[in-house]
Amino acid sequence: MTQARDEIWTRIRIEVGADAQREPALASFLHTTVLSHDRLCDSLSFILAAKLGSETITSLTLRELIRQAFDDDPTIEDSVREDLRAVLSRDPATRGYSQPLLYFKGFHALQSYRVAHYYWTHEREALALYLQSRISEVFAVDIHPGARIGKGIMFDHATSVVIGETAVVEDDFSMLHEVTLGGTGKASGDRHPKIGKGVMIGAGAKVLGNIRVGEGAKIGAGSVVLEDVAPFTTVAGVPARPVSYPVHGLPAMDFDSESL
Repeated sequence: MTQARDEIWTRIRIEVGADAQREPALASFLHTTVLSHDRLCDSLSFILAAKLGSETITSLTLRELIRQAFDDDPTIEDSVREDLRAVLSRDPATRGYSQPLLYFKGFHALQSYRVAHYYWTHEREALALYLQSRISEVFAVDIHPGARIGKGIMFDHATSVVIGETAVVEDDFSMLHEVTLGGTGKASGDRHPKIGKGVMIGAGAKVLGNIRVGEGAKIGAGSVVLEDVAPFTTVAGVPARPVSYPVHGLPAMDFDSESL
């Protein structure tokens, strides 16, 4: 384990320990979810299993499935850590690493998707699709397990996010709620958007079809994007058209919800 990894988990435990002392009513919850665990992945597997467990697959069974994915594919935990860094650095409402870990359903939905994607790519498609269904029910975020999503991702608020099966999202991506990366309904096969590094998508935007949104592009709130977007370009409107060029090279890294 690298020093950076130790640092994040150590900070989480310090933050949660302080919260447990300040708010005794939460002490048992915080101990059970964080302080009783030795590793970040153990804590996260407990949190996700508690939220996604059901009569079909109990929390106990689900926790073992999640831990199996984490243990078998170390890149998942790397992505979890980069996602935590993304939320802390981009969301001005976030006060520490423990906040998204414990409370942000966008973060929870994304990490649950990572588990579903693991099983989708390991020939357990029925389990992956079941997890997709539970994630949608619990978090109101519908990500097909076949989609490919990078690391350093922030889903702010996240309610009503939809990402289709053949969508690809590269690293350092940010978006708000009610975003759709979907198909047009007129194509089969590879039919969903490809989103470049550092892209920012505002609330309620719809990006439809097998189109490319270039690196560093920005999509305004409520826009409908039906054609390729050039790198480092801001588009807005219905249908979306270029309106400006972001000052920041990667707008997702300079998140500003007020401008979207």
